[in-house]
Amino acid sequence: MDTSNSSSLIDPNSGFCSKTKTFHSLRQPLQLPLESSPLSVAYFALSLQQNTSPWPESTAFIDSSTGHVITFSDFRQRVHSLACSLQNKLRLSKNDVAFILSPNSTHVPVLYFSLLLLGVVISPANPLSTESELLRQIKLTKPVIAFATSRNFQKVPTLKYPTVLIDSPEFESMIMMNKGVEFEHVEVNQSDLAAIMYSSGTTGEVKGVKANHRNFVASIANYHAQRRERKSPAVMLYTVPLFHVFGFHYVLKSVALTETVVVMERFDLKKMLEAVEDFKVTQLVVAPPVVVAMAKGSVTHGYDLSSLEAVRSGGAPLGKDVMQAFADKFPNVILLQGYGLTETTGTAFRAATTEEMLHRGSVGRLLANAEAKIVDPDTGIALRPGEHGELWIKGPTIMQGYVGDSKATSETLVSGRWLRTGDLCYIDHHGYLFVVDRLKELIKYKGYQVAPAELEQLLQSHPKIVDAAVIPYPDEEAGQLPMAFVVRRPQSALDKEQVIGFISKQVAPYKKIRRVAFVSSIPRNPSGKILRKELKRIHLPGSKL
Repeated sequence: MDTSNSSSLIDPNSGFCSKTKTFHSLRQPLQLPLESSPLSVAYFALSLQQNTSPWPESTAFIDSSTGHVITFSDFRQRVHSLACSLQNKLRLSKNDVAFILSPNSTHVPVLYFSLLLLGVVISPANPLSTESELLRQIKLTKPVIAFATSRNFQKVPTLKYPTVLIDSPEFESMIMMNKGVEFEHVEVNQSDLAAIMYSSGTTGEVKGVKANHRNFVASIANYHAQRRERKSPAVMLYTVPLFHVFGFHYVLKSVALTETVVVMERFDLKKMLEAVEDFKVTQLVVAPPVVVAMAKGSVTHGYDLSSLEAVRSGGAPLGKDVMQAFADKFPNVILLQGYGLTETTGTAFRAATTEEMLHRGSVGRLLANAEAKIVDPDTGIALRPGEHGELWIKGPTIMQGYVGDSKATSETLVSGRWLRTGDLCYIDHHGYLFVVDRLKELIKYKGYQVAPAELEQLLQSHPKIVDAAVIPYPDEEAGQLPMAFVVRRPQSALDKEQVIGFISKQVAPYKKIRRVAFVSSIPRNPSGKILRKELKRIHLPGSKL
């Protein structure tokens, strides 16, 4: 854009340019590293941690179950030692793809950083996925090696190199055996792929989102530029999985910002509250159901949560009533929201300043060096502040595309490298983003994305089912539940429990059908597309979904 002609037309309150109908970030522009200079995101994060932190040797990670502590000095040594082992013992090299199937553990960040330093592409997956789901992901990304645990390695097919168990003594020795030995430097370019993250498409087919080192460098640089002065390191507890882009980019930024991260293997609300008390956690990173449970339940009674300064929620918007209930119960804890996608390499809008944090209901303001549009989904015309339309985003954190799917890439990344989010939003006159609804068909169950078409295809494969459709059913705790509408074969005695059981055997737990209704027909348009809005109108009266 020609800023010399348009800068005077940019509203300093909203960032909206009346000439281009584009929203510009209200934050100070970032001075990012020269794009052509070789730089891995791991090296970038470690350099920021060592060179800009008041506490370069403080605690990096704590295992919540054992209390085991890893200092930043230990962390750097482990990363370098493992990188040596990956090079010399496993023979991994730049541009190889590594498939990672593991619950959260203190080993996972070490593995991530080691692979990134070597230019190996990380492809982390949900350990709860079924064999068939994992096979689809592996076919997309073509990994040469897998890192798994003793609980789930059987689900991984044979690859070029044998699967490495990251909870084994052998892996522990790979982390510890090369202390003081430097790995052979690999020149990693910012344009090189860093990770392929999995995202469900509305067609039901999983998509591999390509993110390069530059994407993550820009994401981390935003957090680092907005860091706040502290007397001691922040203590973070992530309840989000590290295989998800949410947890993945948060680990990178926590290293860069010298934050102490308390790692929980599996989420448990009571254990989370115990960890807050035991380790004096200052900030929680959670999905909306956790906020609901904390705000409206009695589960927090009896725990000392006085160390908490903030709770950051992401994955789905919070209702204003929940936010108010949380504020009433925890008046000294700031509740923050953010907005991001796998395709935006994590956060795209966030609340960073005290003023922004108090703008209730919004998910914050646009990150630095980024632009946004609100586009009428029917006409393609860019809209003004306060008007509802599809959110489009442009900037250095936007993905490179979908692996092996040029059609989906061209439909999502349009002219000028604008990312169409598929979300119905508006940006107000002060530059705050509000998420109204989803244009996409995805169901958000506890922050996870569930594709209705995938479940419909499985339902339609049942011999006693003629037709089926799946829609989101509103639920206060989970956000949305997958609800199935099923047309049975004549004289069939198929019941709800059998339908639920049929699906649960084939999908990860968060994709399970939770409600079933039997109907005589599924409304469709002339081309055969399911009219989900019609189903909602008929069966969910008063619903705004």
